[in-house]
Amino acid sequence: MTAAQAEEERLRRWRLVLGADGAGPTGPALGGRDAEMDAALTSLYGDGKKPVGARRPGGRGPAGRSGGLGASAPSVARWLGDIRSYFPSPVVQVMQRDAIDRLGLSSLLLEPEMLEAVEPDVHLVGTLLSLGKAMPETTRESARAVVRKVAEDLERRLAARTRAALTGALDRSARVGRPRHRDIDWDRTIRANLKNYVPLPGGAGTVIPERLVGHARSDRSVRKDVILCVDQSGSMAASVVHAAVFGAVLASMRTLATRLVVFDTAVVDLTDQLDDPVDVLFGTQLGGGTDINRALAYCQSRITRPADTVVVLISDLHEGGIRDGMIERAAAMRASGVQFVTLLALSDDGTPSYDREHAAALGALGAPAFACTPDLFPEVMAAAIEKQPLPIPDTGV
Repeated sequence: MTAAQAEEERLRRWRLVLGADGAGPTGPALGGRDAEMDAALTSLYGDGKKPVGARRPGGRGPAGRSGGLGASAPSVARWLGDIRSYFPSPVVQVMQRDAIDRLGLSSLLLEPEMLEAVEPDVHLVGTLLSLGKAMPETTRESARAVVRKVAEDLERRLAARTRAALTGALDRSARVGRPRHRDIDWDRTIRANLKNYVPLPGGAGTVIPERLVGHARSDRSVRKDVILCVDQSGSMAASVVHAAVFGAVLASMRTLATRLVVFDTAVVDLTDQLDDPVDVLFGTQLGGGTDINRALAYCQSRITRPADTVVVLISDLHEGGIRDGMIERAAAMRASGVQFVTLLALSDDGTPSYDREHAAALGALGAPAFACTPDLFPEVMAAAIEKQPLPIPDTGV
C-alpha cells in the first residue's frame, strides 16, 4: 500500500467513526458499502436530527446523520440484518447491546422476527431473561433457541478445561497419607522419597519410603460438595448465564455433588434442573431486590460435610437483607471448615459496582472478593477444592 492509499484509508476510517457531522464538510465522501455502513452506525449513534431526503433508519441507502431505529420491529430487524452483513460478530454484539440500552428496544425482543435477526450472546440472553413473564408464548420458543445456542457455545468452550482442572484437583485432594497396600501410588511415593535413597554394595540402591502416597479407594465416590449461590438481581445477568453453564458442567462430574441456588429477596434451589442449563436459566427471574443473608442461611442448612464443601457466592454484595447477618454466616461457614469463595462477577465484563465494605469484611475473614472471568473459574475451583490460595487477579479486592 502506497503512502497515499494509507492516508486515504485512514481518512475513510475516521469518517466512519466521526460520521458526517463530526467529520465536517472537508471529510471524504462515502459511497457504496461504506455509505450503507455509515447509515447503520448513524441509526444507532447519530444525534437524532434526520436530514431531508434520508431514508428510514434500518433501510439501505445513502448515509445521513439520523438517530433512532424507528418504532417497528421490521425496521429494527432490517437494521440488525444490515449490521450482521457489515461487521464481525463481536462488533455486532456490542452494537446490539448499545441499541437495547440507548434506544430502549427490549420490548421489541418480544417479537419472534426480532429474535431471528439478532446475534446471540451472553448479554442478549440476560436481556431476554429479564423480560421474564412479559414474554408471550409465541416468542418463548424462539427465545429458548437463542438461549440454548449461547449455552451450548459456552459449554463447548469451557467444559473440557473445567473437567480437566477439577479432576486433577480432586485426585490430588483425595490422596491419603496412610494408604492400604493396594491403594499406594508407587510412582508418586518413590518421587516423594528420593531424598531417602540408600546406595547398596554392587551399585544397586534402595529408596526408604518414609511417606506413602496413595489414592482414594473409590474413584466413583463423591469427594466434594459444591454450592453455587448466585445473585439474580438485574446487574448480575451475565454472571447468572455463566453460573448456569458451569453448574451443569460440575453436576456432570460424578465425584462432585453440585447444588445451584439463585436468589433475590427469595431463594430458589434449581439443583434438580442442572442437567439442562436452559431450564436453569428460564427458572431464574432477573431483577428485584437482594437478600444475601437469607440465601446463605439456606445454603448453610444444606451443608452436611463442612470440611469437604466449597460454597461459591456470586454477588456484587449490595445487601438488602440483614447486613451483619451475611458476614456472620460467612464467618460461621469458614469456621466450620467450609471453603468460602466470593466472586463479585462471573463474566468477561470486568469488576462491577460492588459494596466495598462487605468485600473488605469478607477479605478479613480470609474469603477475598474479586471478579472472575469464565476462563479463570476452573482454576479458582481447583484451588478451592485443594484448599490452596486462590488465583486472584490483579483487579481483585
